[in-house]
Amino acid sequence: MNETSHARSENPLIAADQLGNDANTLPKVGTGDMATRAAIARETCPFLTAKQAAFHLGLAYSTLKRLRQLGTGPRCRRHGRTWRYHIDDVEVWSTARAKGGEHG
Repeated sequence: MNETSHARSENPLIAADQLGNDANTLPKVGTGDMATRAAIARETCPFLTAKQAAFHLGLAYSTLKRLRQLGTGPRCRRHGRTWRYHIDDVEVWSTARAKGGEHG
């Protein structure tokens, strides 16, 4: 597996048709893209894996796992052997932790 294909697998919420003209580059993901990624997740499958949810929140997978074990993370549910996070639950949890000024 080359570096480019590995980089794409780390960003599961960006659809292939959103890539730039050069198929070897990924679009820049900034804070303004959170709504776009959430919309894509809702359209395709609203349930995120732990890795996808961690990526969406900007957390390490291990941090999200620890938050789940402590009961302080976003609501989650087990689907078979896999923990899943509904995108709306992730957004509610994130919004509830917003602090500071008008940074929205």
